[in-house]
Amino acid sequence: MTATTETGQDEYVVDNPRLRAFIAEVTRIQQDRDDPREILAAIRPHFVDLLADKTWLPAQYQEPAADGGMGSGIGTWLLYRAGDGGLALSALVVPSGAQTPVHDHLAWGLVGLYRGTQDEDVFTRTDDGSREDEASLTIVESRALQPGDFYELLPETDIHRVRTTSPETSVSLHLLGIDNGCIWRHRFLPEEGKVLPFKSGYVNMPCDEEGDGGMGG
Repeated sequence: MTATTETGQDEYVVDNPRLRAFIAEVTRIQQDRDDPREILAAIRPHFVDLLADKTWLPAQYQEPAADGGMGSGIGTWLLYRAGDGGLALSALVVPSGAQTPVHDHLAWGLVGLYRGTQDEDVFTRTDDGSREDEASLTIVESRALQPGDFYELLPETDIHRVRTTSPETSVSLHLLGIDNGCIWRHRFLPEEGKVLPFKSGYVNMPCDEEGDGGMGG
């Protein structure tokens, strides 16, 4: 049986003492706090340590996914997810020169660069959100990321795209307070003012619901 959102069964796709210790600490922090900002602040030092440790993530989860259905070889590899759907850790792999579509996350989270370099563009909506299929976006921040750099995701910083700027494939770790690969989110087409529903899916694990595919992150 594959654990997915709200099965009650935690799933360690990558299972080693280093990752289990990190997840245990994050889970404890989640249980002790309700404010997403407080949760993120408490997790930050543990996430920094995980990004710096190059021993725990197997090479197979740092590879592009030519057949992942995400385009340009981009793939999201599930590493861990909680059985209640309240936490997931995944690796986003983006080949050199490739970039993700503009997308949101619908949850608090931490994203950190594990390998390679990336540029990130952060967007904000300038419309009132009254139309499900339309949105007006503007870039509010652009930043270059090096290994070990990370940033927080909150509703006001939830929409972004990343592109790999290094000759090597980039790998970023995504820790989110939701099973982000298996929920419906939004993909934006800023030049056209369009919004499309999408479900990113995982390269290595299925979602129970139909409708996977689109992009990763």
